Amino acid sequence: MDALVLSHLRRIAHKLIPLLAAAGVAYSYEAAARDPDPMLGLPASVTRIQGAPPATAALGKRLFFDTRFSADAKVSCATCHQPDRAFSDGKPVATGTEGRAGTRNAPSLINAAFLTTLFWDGRRRTLEEQARDPFVNPNEHGLADEAQLLDVIARDPAYRQQFADAFAADDAVVDIDHVTRAIAAFVRTLVAGNSPFDRYYFGGDASALSASAINGLAIFRERGQCANCHRMEKDHALFTDHDFHTLAVGLDRISGRLAQIVKRAPVPGDGLDRAVLADVEVAELGRFLVTGKPSDIGKFRTPSLRNVALTAPYMHDGSIATLEQAVEREIYYRGLEANRPLVLTTQQKRDLVEFLRSLTSDALPN
Repeated sequence: MDALVLSHLRRIAHKLIPLLAAAGVAYSYEAAARDPDPMLGLPASVTRIQGAPPATAALGKRLFFDTRFSADAKVSCATCHQPDRAFSDGKPVATGTEGRAGTRNAPSLINAAFLTTLFWDGRRRTLEEQARDPFVNPNEHGLADEAQLLDVIARDPAYRQQFADAFAADDAVVDIDHVTRAIAAFVRTLVAGNSPFDRYYFGGDASALSASAINGLAIFRERGQCANCHRMEKDHALFTDHDFHTLAVGLDRISGRLAQIVKRAPVPGDGLDRAVLADVEVAELGRFLVTGKPSDIGKFRTPSLRNVALTAPYMHDGSIATLEQAVEREIYYRGLEANRPLVLTTQQKRDLVEFLRSLTSDALPN
């Protein structure tokens, strides 16, 4: 049975536990721990459970790791989204073909299937749209055009067969949409729940978190007000509100010349992808580049905090090196919002970090 379908059935069964207990049917969390639900804590989405055909996801995985789709034959999607780093890359900003540095930190792709917008500024709404941009961006894969990519596929008999299997497509009709659909299908398999937090909060296992992490969770939800943006729902937690906010990170570098920098910004939707990664000052304009609204200057998408302990450095520009420093920045921002300092003790900050570490899933996809 498909693992995601099985996960959905487990969720249904979990809701029946009180009824089973009333009927005298025994259930133990110890037994559940031996057969963990990899989706525990994630949305029970019908589209996620249905998924894509395995052949399409397998093709997407091969495309994702293939360095031939870059100008120097050294860069693949996995260059910036490495499995052992929760599909991030550990660098302040991503590095593309010929060592060219971009302007944005590479976010994790784990659970990207649940996001409503992609990229830090939300300029793409689907994984298919997102997958298309890097191939022809000079600061990423650096191909001159999509025809170069399709030529690699056309000359590879194994690829031609995989595309035929995945899409029932003749060799002659393989196009960029097939490529991006396959990559998106693979990315949608990169899901992971079942962290210590999930087993504690959604699974009812009181022993899953340390006392420090439990205290950190309380601070996260209440005094720290972190959950205002890093949302937790009744039956799942993606730790994002899918909205755009500013922590004023990077704005100090452009505030004195903001008017001139805004003039360099492209019209929303016109060459935006290239402009963002080519001009570090324009990149700091954030969501404004998509909407054209002055109130969106410096705003960026709220990142999920799942597996956050594995994805340093932090913020859209990778300027915050450690989880501890990220917590300090969040506390400072929350104080500004409330128009009064938010004061936490050293131990409370440690507890908050301990809670954030508990969001690491036990088993990550690769």
